Amino acid sequence: MVWKFVLVAMGLFITPLAARAELPSVIEVAKFSSGMVGQAMPEGWKPLTFVKIPKQTVYELVNDGDAVVVKAVSDASASGLIKAVNIDPKEYPIVRWRWKVENILKHNDVTRKDGDDFPARLYITFAYDPDKVSFGKKLKFKAGQAIFGDIPIGALNYIWDTKAPVGSIVENAYTDFAQMVVVESGMQKVGLWVSEERNIYEDYKKAFGEEPPLMNGVAIMTDTDNTKERATAYYGDIQFTQVGK
Repeated sequence: MVWKFVLVAMGLFITPLAARAELPSVIEVAKFSSGMVGQAMPEGWKPLTFVKIPKQTVYELVNDGDAVVVKAVSDASASGLIKAVNIDPKEYPIVRWRWKVENILKHNDVTRKDGDDFPARLYITFAYDPDKVSFGKKLKFKAGQAIFGDIPIGALNYIWDTKAPVGSIVENAYTDFAQMVVVESGMQKVGLWVSEERNIYEDYKKAFGEEPPLMNGVAIMTDTDNTKERATAYYGDIQFTQVGK
């Protein structure tokens, strides 16, 4: 639902990472593997909840194999974990992460509001920079800001879908400020840890047709509030890197 996007946005304006004088080759946004089993909240991450969705997804740090990861269990629920960042996608265009799902959803549909659920998704949101936004988008952003307050100018949702083709980019069913990038689809890799790598800079340009502003937030979410199904997913470490690193 639209509140998922808007409230993700509102949760981002919390303690952004400080600017760095010397750029490291890798930024570890999520070092879940250094956490402690049983810890409800990974260090530096905050819960992302929604006013109109009373039932929340349960997140905890667990052992899976030889690594500590985040386990998410959603039962007709929706919530996420979120972290504020301040990262230039030109300097760090590559995002790497790994994830695993125990099942896909039967009734989700990336093109429909009532199907806007996914067993696993990685959000990356972008701050409003008027110098990098078209005039038409500026007007639309200001209209949205008047209704919802502080929101990002755009969001890339990297998703594990049921049937949409891998590699496809689909406008979010609620708002064109969010674009859904299908990274995995179907049953083939269910139950397996899958390592992912995406070029955020190129994905943003392809999805929105313009240069990306700064990234201002990262979130993970497993949600089934629309389809009323159940899903279990696992999330490993997340990092941003320079090209070739």
